[in-house]
Amino acid sequence: MTAAYSINDHPYLLSGQTRELFEAFSKEVLSLDPCVSQEFLKYVAFKAETNFVDVIPQAKRLRLSLNMPFAEIKDPKEFCRDITNIGRWGNGDVEVGLGSLDELPYAMGLVRQSFERQMGNVGEV
Repeated sequence: MTAAYSINDHPYLLSGQTRELFEAFSKEVLSLDPCVSQEFLKYVAFKAETNFVDVIPQAKRLRLSLNMPFAEIKDPKEFCRDITNIGRWGNGDVEVGLGSLDELPYAMGLVRQSFERQMGNVGEV
């Protein structure tokens, strides 16, 4: 049986700047599509068919793990890091830090790539 997690299991999400950032990020991600859901685990998973972005709350930022191959991400600002062979919580080979609301629009562009890649693969044979 898996343990049930909630926002209360993530101390960095309980107050302050990281909480505000998470709430803004969560709202944006959930508005991508009605099929998107959020689940609190050791990290926070956002999923459609499966996880497309996982959030690892940290003291001063949100560490996002995008569930797609690093070679496929279009990241002109080079914010992303290749974590292909690094053991981390979350799914995917792409990591990006989100440290302020100013970075949210760009981060959402990256998240949208992971989401659209997943949705584009749905139903293909």
